[in-house]
Amino acid sequence: MTAPEANSKFTVLLQQQVRHEFTASQQYIAVAVWFDSHDLPRLAAHFYAQAVEERNHAMMIIQWMLDRDLPVAIPGVDEVENSFETITEPIALALAQEQQVTDQIKALFATARQENDFLGEQFMLWFLKEQVEEVSSMSTLLTIAERAGHDWFDVETYLAREAGGTDGTESDAPEAAGGAL
Repeated sequence: MTAPEANSKFTVLLQQQVRHEFTASQQYIAVAVWFDSHDLPRLAAHFYAQAVEERNHAMMIIQWMLDRDLPVAIPGVDEVENSFETITEPIALALAQEQQVTDQIKALFATARQENDFLGEQFMLWFLKEQVEEVSSMSTLLTIAERAGHDWFDVETYLAREAGGTDGTESDAPEAAGGAL
């Protein structure tokens, strides 16, 4: 199979996904800063790490596009939300963002399949697996925050107790352009 056309639907969606991933990274930075400004260091650290992970996802897509001799343009990002009233608002926003990214990745996978881009389809498989974990962990964090109510430090305690997991650089993760952070 030859490389996909620069203007194939899959390639166009992939380029758009780079923007989505960079926007998600910026949104997570905004969420982390909000938590930091409310003296919630565990939540801040969690979302700073999420921001790096989303940046790495964008760079993985970029590297894959470079490897396939596809044109790459680094986009700007969309506006992000910076103001929240409760601890659940930024977490609910993050969950909604992860659900939206899941839909975007599913559309990329389906488009690669429709265009018989087997390499593109295979590349999207890792991202589909990643989104299952992302939605699940953010859903759990939102549930914990909702249960905590006004005792925000219960969420801090939960994150301290449950610390661990992956940093988005598992051995089967695609290579990120410039290396993963």
